[in-house]
Amino acid sequence: MKTVVLCGKKMNYDQLLDFSALSEEVVVYDDADETKMAERIQDADILITKENPVGRDLIAAFPPQLKLIIEAGTGYNNLDIQAAKEHGITVCNVPSYSSESVREMTIMFLLMLSSSMQMQTAMLERGDKSNFTDHLRVPHNEVYRKTLGVIGEGHIGSQVIHTALSLGMNILVCTRTPKENRTGVQHVSLDELLAESDYISLHCPLSEATRHIIDADALKKMKRSACLINTSRGALIDEKALYEALRSGQIAGAALDVQETEPLPEDSPLFTLPNVILTPHIGWKAADSRKRLVDIVRQNIEAYRSGRPINVVN
Repeated sequence: MKTVVLCGKKMNYDQLLDFSALSEEVVVYDDADETKMAERIQDADILITKENPVGRDLIAAFPPQLKLIIEAGTGYNNLDIQAAKEHGITVCNVPSYSSESVREMTIMFLLMLSSSMQMQTAMLERGDKSNFTDHLRVPHNEVYRKTLGVIGEGHIGSQVIHTALSLGMNILVCTRTPKENRTGVQHVSLDELLAESDYISLHCPLSEATRHIIDADALKKMKRSACLINTSRGALIDEKALYEALRSGQIAGAALDVQETEPLPEDSPLFTLPNVILTPHIGWKAADSRKRLVDIVRQNIEAYRSGRPINVVN
């Protein structure tokens, strides 16, 4: 069988990954050039994608033998999974390859925001050493006994909750399918979570129901001392509304590993704010996570070929 990998450079930018074990023949393309995609997959049996759009028209042009698409990631909103189903194509994702890495990044953001680490670093970069010679000039707080609001309780959200509990935090959770409350963890409505949380972390998939779940109205419901963390999908937040909330002091800060447009445009006003931490969607890019990603993609292929597919989303 022939496997075609698109956006290979996005996953293997440092040449640490080995795609050769995915099937008997593997062809890797660095990009996902839409003008060449139909040509590239004409003799493929399996297609591996990474966040590139695969819509109804392209699926309709797939060769008849291509019956498996694997999204090399957790989210699959870039794929028309209904069109794939109509053409008898199985779609799988890789749901938990980066849970540990994204959990660690979320907690890192949490601690950086509580200690104003980015502000202290910025002071040193401009030669200001007054924190060493005078009273500390930036906020410095514990997260112990503070309230963390978690929106979404899947693989990553659950791990973030587990770690935050070990830090002595109180947890509020808003999720589509609430679980039983337990010591330190209470399931609440979104409005209650927004109003009561000192930190809010997003861990839900992007859909029409969750797009801009944090908008101007939601930001107004948050504490002025609260901080927002997003390591999930950029479009969960209305960035224009967030910019105004951060600029005006309506909320205290934000840490964003994901943005509505990626890469974030160089003229984005978010770059100008001292109370926001920005990273270029690196939560999933730890070498360990990416190696785990390729391994789970291989498991998806092997399971499909044995007649017992796993991680099927359509």
